[in-house]
Amino acid sequence: MVELVAKPAPNTSFWTPAQEPPAGTAAPPKDGKPIPSLFQPIKIRGLQLHNRLFVAPMGMSSGNHNSTVTPFHFAMLGSMILHGPGLTFIEATAVSPEGRATVHDCGLWSDEQVGPLRGLVEFAHSQGQKIGIQLAHAGRKGSLSPLWLAGRGLVPKAAGGHAEDLVAPSAIPYVEEEKPAKWNVESKENGSAAPNGYSVAIPPKELSKKEIKEIVAKWAAAAKRAIDAGIDAIEIHSAHGFLLHEFLSPVTNKRTDEYGGSWENRARLVVEVVDAIRAVIPEDMPLFLRPSATDWLEKVAPEEPSWRLEDTIRLSALVAEHGVDLIDVSSGGLDPRQKIDIVAPAYQAHFAEAIKKAHGERVLVGAVGGIKTGTHAQEVLDKGQADVILVATQFLKDLAATRTFAEDLGIEVKSPNQSDWVFHGRGSLLRWK
Repeated sequence: MVELVAKPAPNTSFWTPAQEPPAGTAAPPKDGKPIPSLFQPIKIRGLQLHNRLFVAPMGMSSGNHNSTVTPFHFAMLGSMILHGPGLTFIEATAVSPEGRATVHDCGLWSDEQVGPLRGLVEFAHSQGQKIGIQLAHAGRKGSLSPLWLAGRGLVPKAAGGHAEDLVAPSAIPYVEEEKPAKWNVESKENGSAAPNGYSVAIPPKELSKKEIKEIVAKWAAAAKRAIDAGIDAIEIHSAHGFLLHEFLSPVTNKRTDEYGGSWENRARLVVEVVDAIRAVIPEDMPLFLRPSATDWLEKVAPEEPSWRLEDTIRLSALVAEHGVDLIDVSSGGLDPRQKIDIVAPAYQAHFAEAIKKAHGERVLVGAVGGIKTGTHAQEVLDKGQADVILVATQFLKDLAATRTFAEDLGIEVKSPNQSDWVFHGRGSLLRWK
C-alpha cells in the first residue's frame, strides 16, 4: 500500500514526523565497502547510538536570568541535532550558583531549571536523537566575563557576578594581579577596558570537609534533575581547571587532610562525585568523565609537581572501577603558565591513545581537539586511538557537520525526512525500508 500519511514521532507533545531511521544513520556504500567505523553504531551501557561522532559540550554563556536553557540553545543545538550526531552534549551546566564559570551559564541546582531543559530534550528525542549533559563546578575559575568581552577580570557581586563566593581546594587565585592599578581603571594600555570594581585576584575560599560533602550532594541532586528532564547520558567535568581538576592537581591542591597530599587523597573527590551520581542514575545510563590529561606545565616548570598524563591513565582505571563508562580526554586549563606543544588536527588524540592502550576494553575513550574533517576523525579511530570522536568548533562552523564528515569519507547518511527527499526525490524514505 502506498503511504499517504506521515507517521508521527512517538511520545511527543507536538507534531513532527518520525525519523526512522534517525538522521545521521549511514547507508551501505554502493561500492560494497564497509561503513567507516565513525558511522558505525556503538552501544554504551544501555544507550544505543547510531554513529560515533558526538557534539562536545561547549560553554556558550547564554543561560537565562535564572540559568535555564533558552531559545538560543534550541536553535544552536537543535540545528546540530537535526543532522544526526551520535550524541549531543549540552554545555557545561553548573551544579550550584557559585559553580558557574560565568554569570550567564546554565545550571541544574533548582527544580525550576528542569522544565526548559525538558523541552530541549523532548525536541532531541522527537528527532530520534540522543542528548547528554555535562555537569560542572568551576571552582576558582568562576565568575568570569564571557569570552567575547575584552575584560579578563572576575565579575564581582556589584556587577552581577559571584567572585566573592568562589571556592577551591586551597585559597589560591587563578590569576595573580600583577598590575592592580591598571586593572581597576579604564585603560587602553593593557589592551582592554576593565571597569572599576573588576579584579583578577580575589582568592577563592578553601572548602571545609563539610562543604565538600555538600558539594558532592549537589552533583547528585543535579544528576537527578537531569534524569527528570529525560537526559540520556551524563558527563562529569573534571578538566580545564574547574573544581575537580583543582583537587586533582598538586599545583592547586595544597591541603593536608584526606582531600590533599597523596595522589589517592587528591583523587578522592572525583571518586566521591562519581559514586554519588552513579547511585542516583539508572543502571543502564552511561556516565562519562572529562579529565585534563595534563596541566601542560612539564616544560615551563619541570621540577614542580603537576597533573600529568600518567596521572590521568591511573585515574581512568580508578573511575572505571566505580562506574564510569567513557573517558572524554581533554587537557590544560588549570594554570595560565601552561605551554601547549602544538595545536594541530587531533592534537590531543595521543592522550586518548595512551589511556586506551593502558586499559584496553575496561573503559571507552573519546578523542577531542582540532578534529575538523571526517578524514581526521576516521584516522583517529583507524589508529586505535579512541572509540568515539567529540567535536566542538567544527560544529559551530558547520551545524550540519555530521553530513559533511560523512561526505569527507565518501558515504551517505540520512538527512531529516523533511530535507532527505530534496536530495533523493519523492518517497526517499523507501530507501531505508
